[in-house]
Amino acid sequence: MADLHALSATELTPLYHTRTLSPVDVTRAVLAHIEAWEPQLCATWALDADEALRMAAASEARWATGAALGPLDGVPVTLKENIATRGVPQPLGCAATALTPAAEDAPPAARLREAGAVFVARTTMPDWGMLSSGLSSFHKLARNPWDLRKNPGGSSAGAAAAAAAGYGPLHLGTDIGGSIRLPASWCGVVGFKPSLGRIPIKPPYAGRVAGPICRSVADAALAMQILSRPDWRDATSLPAQPIAWAEHGQRAQQADSGRAATGLRIGLLLDAGWGDALQPAVRAAIEAAARAFEAQGAIVELLGPVSTRAMVQGLDRFWRMRSWMDYATLPAERQARVLPYIRDWIASGQQLSAAEVFLGHAQIAALRDAAVTATHRFDCVLSPVSPDVAFPAEQASPLNDPARPFEHIAYTLPWNMSEQPALSVPAGHDADGLPIGLQIIGRRHDDLGVLQLGALWERLRPALRPWPTPPPPRS
Repeated sequence: MADLHALSATELTPLYHTRTLSPVDVTRAVLAHIEAWEPQLCATWALDADEALRMAAASEARWATGAALGPLDGVPVTLKENIATRGVPQPLGCAATALTPAAEDAPPAARLREAGAVFVARTTMPDWGMLSSGLSSFHKLARNPWDLRKNPGGSSAGAAAAAAAGYGPLHLGTDIGGSIRLPASWCGVVGFKPSLGRIPIKPPYAGRVAGPICRSVADAALAMQILSRPDWRDATSLPAQPIAWAEHGQRAQQADSGRAATGLRIGLLLDAGWGDALQPAVRAAIEAAARAFEAQGAIVELLGPVSTRAMVQGLDRFWRMRSWMDYATLPAERQARVLPYIRDWIASGQQLSAAEVFLGHAQIAALRDAAVTATHRFDCVLSPVSPDVAFPAEQASPLNDPARPFEHIAYTLPWNMSEQPALSVPAGHDADGLPIGLQIIGRRHDDLGVLQLGALWERLRPALRPWPTPPPPRS
C-alpha cells in the first residue's frame, strides 16, 4: 500500500468501508506530510490540525456504524482561501484585506462538509486572484514541489502545489481565466474547470468556476459527484442533472482494443493567435497526445486561433477597471499593502472612459461566440494549457510585466468566456523535469465527456516521473 497521505480518494473509500484504514490515521499522515513540506512549499493558510482531527474522528464513527455520508466521508481536502468556510477569514492573498471570519460556507465548501470530507487547510493565492503565480503580499511565496526555484502558477497556487506534494487527495480551486488549469499544468497534476454553473459558487461571476485539483481524473470525477449538487444561492448555476460521473473510465476501458476514440472528431489547437510563443517541448508533448488519440481511431484536424489580441485587450481593460474600483475604496494605508505588480497593472483603470470599459466588457460575449463557433464541429479540442513551463518563483507571471499580464493565458481564457468544460492533465516533462499539461476542451455542458477523454489519455500516455519528495529540513 502507498503511504497514507498519497492514497487517492477512490482508494480510501473502500478501505474505510472495510475498516482497513481509519480517517483519523489518514488525516494524521497527511498533517505529518504537510509539516515536512510546508516550511519550503508555503501552500497553506489557516491549517487547523485539531479541527481536521475532530472532523476525521466524526467520520471514523460514522464508518464504524454504517452511517457514512458518501464516497468523500473522511477524505482529506483543502480549499482555496477564496472559497468561504464558516468561521475562517479570507485574506484573498492580499495584505490589504480585512480579516473577517466568514459567516457561512460557500456552496462548494457546504457540499464537501455535508459529504463528511475532512477540511485540512485552506490554500494560498496571489492578491485578489489576479495573477497566475504564487506571489502574494499576504502569504509567504508559494513554490513548485517539482523545483522549489520555480513558481506553482496561480491563482490556485497553493492548491496545485499541495496536490503535487501529496497534501491528501483532493484540493478545490477556482478559475476565471486559467487559475485551475495553469497551476495544474505547471505542477503536473489534474485540474478540471467544469462548465460554467456546473458547480454552484458564491459569488458567481462571468467565467468564474470552482473545480477539483488532484492527482487523477478518477478523483476529479468522484469530487464532481458531490460538488455538482445544487445550491439555490448561485442563480447562474445549471439545473441538477443525473450525470453518471462513475462512468468517467468508460473510454479508458476500451484502450486495449485500439478503438477507444473511434469516430471522434478532435480539433488540435497549436496556434492561439496571440500570447507567448509555444515552447518546443510543450508543442512536442501536445502533438504526441494527438497522435495517440489518432491511433485510437480519432479524426484529428488542426484548428486555427479562436481568439484575437483585440478581444483580450478589451477584457484586460475591463478587469483593470474592476480591480481599480476595488482598490480605490481602500484607505491609503491599506492601498499601500497591495502587491506593487497589481498596483502597476490596475493604475490605468482610473483613466479609462465609460466607452472603453463597456467595449471591454463586450469582449466576454465576443470570446464566447468565437470559441463556440470555432469548436462546434468537434467533439473535443486538444491544446497546450500554457505555452510555457514553470517560471521563476519570484515572478508574477512568465513575462513578469504588468503591461503584458495575459500572454500566458491565450490557451485557457477562451473556455471560461465560452462556458465550456476544460481539463488539464499531465502530458510529460521537459528536459529539466518540469511538468507539461495537455488541455482537453469539450462542448458546453459535456463535462463527463471531457473527463472520459482525460481518463483515456491517462491510459495512453507514457509513464511519468515519480512524484516529488519533500526536501530535507533546513538546518
